[in-house]
Amino acid sequence: MPLCSIPYHFSQRFPFSAAAVLRWATDYHPEDIELFGMRGRRRIHWLCDDTVLLTDTFARDDGRHLSKQKLVRIYPDRLRWTSTHLTGPNRYSQFLYELVAEGKHVCRLEFTGRHIEEREPPSREALLARARELKRGDALVWRNLARAMARQA
Repeated sequence: MPLCSIPYHFSQRFPFSAAAVLRWATDYHPEDIELFGMRGRRRIHWLCDDTVLLTDTFARDDGRHLSKQKLVRIYPDRLRWTSTHLTGPNRYSQFLYELVAEGKHVCRLEFTGRHIEEREPPSREALLARARELKRGDALVWRNLARAMARQA
């Protein structure tokens, strides 16, 4: 089956400095999956100070589990990081997270996704519909994370 790349983008505001959001977002913990609003666990293996291997295991409603392994590269001087799926149903998908300061205590996350899945090349309409669906799901995760960060502050 051929691979199809589906690009999408969204923004999420935070009432915190960009440096604080970067530290919080890249300070990984086993319970992080719960912050996404999902059930599961995360294994964290730091390869070096700016590179981490994450293994996320999600509990599905049917009782089965889905695991995804991701390589995260952090660029603290540029307020950005990338996440590349190494395993799982969307292997090779890559996501870019960039923080833009909008003031001393306000920033915006600019998320750019390049989701890859096995499928026949879709029509333009089907591609746009799938991009909207992916955007909705990932934007919801980041709204949940913004609320979690505000609760912990």
